[in-house]
Amino acid sequence: MRGDNILLEVRDLRKYFDVTDGVLGRVKLRAVSGISFALLRGEVLGLVGESGSGKSTAGRTLLHLYPPSGGEVIFDGERIDTAASIARLRRRCAMVFQDPYSSLNPRMTVADIIAEPLDIHKLYSSAAERREKVLSLLAEVGLSSEHASRYAHEFSGGQRQRIGIARAISGGPELIVADEPVSALDVSVQADIINMFERLRDSLGLTYIFIAHDLLVVRHISDRIAVMYLGKIVELAATEELFSKPLHPYTKILLSAVPIPDPKEAAKAVRITPTGEIPSPLNIPGGCPFHTRCPYVRDVCRNTTPVYREFGRGHFAACHRVEEIN
Repeated sequence: MRGDNILLEVRDLRKYFDVTDGVLGRVKLRAVSGISFALLRGEVLGLVGESGSGKSTAGRTLLHLYPPSGGEVIFDGERIDTAASIARLRRRCAMVFQDPYSSLNPRMTVADIIAEPLDIHKLYSSAAERREKVLSLLAEVGLSSEHASRYAHEFSGGQRQRIGIARAISGGPELIVADEPVSALDVSVQADIINMFERLRDSLGLTYIFIAHDLLVVRHISDRIAVMYLGKIVELAATEELFSKPLHPYTKILLSAVPIPDPKEAAKAVRITPTGEIPSPLNIPGGCPFHTRCPYVRDVCRNTTPVYREFGRGHFAACHRVEEIN
């Protein structure tokens, strides 16, 4: 990757939570266990995995909404490790949350919700300028000026998510972390929201980390995809490379579960089924974290943690048996 075009670097990022377990007492929940990647300006990185894989926690931790337990976040060349640097990061980044029903304050009008970043960062000089910016943002996300004085409960789920997106872009961010932004919406609305993200990326020069569990949605919008399992990135590659040549068994399983609309092609498809359930992050298995469910498991997988390494240009994976099973 060209160093002068890198907007965000994440190095060995970790996030542990202290929790109380009825059997073990006070233990650490390893939600994110050392992930590393770089993000280019204008790029969309998809972050996928099952529920409990750590992808949402990773997104919140790299924005310092959760304080990291270890590792480094470097934004535009600046290491984010002080109150001042965190404040600068939050000025240049924003987040779109999964649930548009709970992420908007029901006591605030739409105008005040959208203007909140403007108020915090003092990005206007008069009430008239503030209102002008709010109305412009409403138009940007496909809403009208008459919506400004209404409250969030008066809108549909898709409209609420548009309000959340307007709030996210109101401060002029460079990076947006979108945490499952369409999973709570009707399928008929999802395409409109995804298309809006793409249009805003082009018109505003945005960079995205797009967190989702729907691989078809991620494929549509992402330039590269990182696959997470139990707090680790197990594979990262360009989108079409990942879909056409997955290397890690977990990625193969995820892709084999994607519905195929053509009945003839679906009948020929080979389904790879994992065994068991995803282990608890309170008790992550030794060796390869996926070995308890992997159809290709061997003794080395149970005993030794695989190295996350590059197997082709920009195609990384953490698996002992990549060469044997591909």
